[in-house]
Amino acid sequence: MARFRKAKKELPAISTASLPDIVFMLLFFFMSVVKMRDVTVMVRQSLPQGTELTKLEKKSLVSNIYVGVPHNQYIGVYGSEPRIQLNDQFAEVSDIVNFIVVERQARDEAEVPLMVTSLKIDEYTQMKIVQDIKQELRRASALHINYSAKKRIDNR
Repeated sequence: MARFRKAKKELPAISTASLPDIVFMLLFFFMSVVKMRDVTVMVRQSLPQGTELTKLEKKSLVSNIYVGVPHNQYIGVYGSEPRIQLNDQFAEVSDIVNFIVVERQARDEAEVPLMVTSLKIDEYTQMKIVQDIKQELRRASALHINYSAKKRIDNR
């Protein structure tokens, strides 16, 4: 009696026709979801807590001034005293007016009155630095100031 053998079928090659579609879908997904960081914060910040907080409407019109003790990698160069950071560099109080002028020049003339200066200050920073910053902001006519804080969580 004759034996019948099944012919071995080879697996077909995997189709790569849809691979570019998948790659572009992932690319568009990550482009729309991921927010690129504008500024690397080089100071430690423990923001104070508050209860009556409001969110800013247009974050594109906000100029941030960071104040706090430099991170460990910068302490050797800048010391352990609280420092002011404007964009990606440490600065002195006298540099704030130039910072505001440059920020204003980067905006449309119609947006300049809507600009907000946000102070992100470590809660353990002395008020002398804050007062000096406020004086410089007055000299630059940047009178719309926002103090950043985190929402207080009531443990009851």
